[in-house]
Amino acid sequence: MTIYHNPVLLEASIQGLNIKPNGIYVDVTFGGGGHSRSILDQLGESGRLIAFDQDQDALDNDIDDSRFTLVSANFRNLTAHLRLLNIRKIDGLLADFGVSSHQFDQADRGFSTRYDAPLDMRMNQSMERNAKDIVAEFSVEDLASLFRKYADLPNAYSLAKAIGIARSTNSIETTFELIKSLEPAIYAPKRNQQLAQVFQAIRIEVNKELEVIESLLMQLGGVMDPGARAVFISYHSLEDRLVKNFIRSSRFAGETEKDHFGNPNVDFKKVGGVQTPTDYELMQNTRSRSAKLRVAQRIENKYRSI
Repeated sequence: MTIYHNPVLLEASIQGLNIKPNGIYVDVTFGGGGHSRSILDQLGESGRLIAFDQDQDALDNDIDDSRFTLVSANFRNLTAHLRLLNIRKIDGLLADFGVSSHQFDQADRGFSTRYDAPLDMRMNQSMERNAKDIVAEFSVEDLASLFRKYADLPNAYSLAKAIGIARSTNSIETTFELIKSLEPAIYAPKRNQQLAQVFQAIRIEVNKELEVIESLLMQLGGVMDPGARAVFISYHSLEDRLVKNFIRSSRFAGETEKDHFGNPNVDFKKVGGVQTPTDYELMQNTRSRSAKLRVAQRIENKYRSI
């Protein structure tokens, strides 16, 4: 574990990767480096680990190891960065989606409902658009659509309308100002939950989180040989649904595509079932409570041209 971020489902992640000592592995969500350090522990002298993180704060956790390379970039550009490193194929990949504990705990980042902070929520602080821009610029109808799509809020329109009314007199600049604007429309018995859901929806939009995950998943068939494994840790149903559907059908929605002989055009198979944190881990790290881990293995697909 690290102070920056406790690696979730660490043991299950390492087991799921089935690491070859001399293989090439990728950790697309480096964070505090907890998962990466455990992967390095399993690698031999000629093994290699490439890690990605778009948050500048994570770069302070760089690992001094000749087998390790930390790329300061979003993992949506996985293939391009691997090619810059002269890597065409990898033996495994780990993706721990969502927001790190460090990002939640840094008050000035604006991810948490607990702190009064500027409305930011950018994982990559060099991005132009932040949460304040979304709250200010989206129409009431677009905000309502956002709250339905990314938070499944039954009172989405009422919440969006409350923001519209509040911003008509004063701009909404901070997390507490956003919370205050929402109060008239919040369902009181679920206040904390609904506030968290609104923040989640805005954060997903700011960082284009689901689009980035889709982009990553669509690249995997091209960078992984048969037998290579990918481990995915998701924290809400939107992420997990993308991963589950992709493993099942190499698509994000609809039925599995088949050729005219009825053979499925799929590139992965699932390995084991869904794993969740143990009771001990939940005691050590309450933020792991919603985590779900899935493992996929690249298979040979005779019916798809990659």
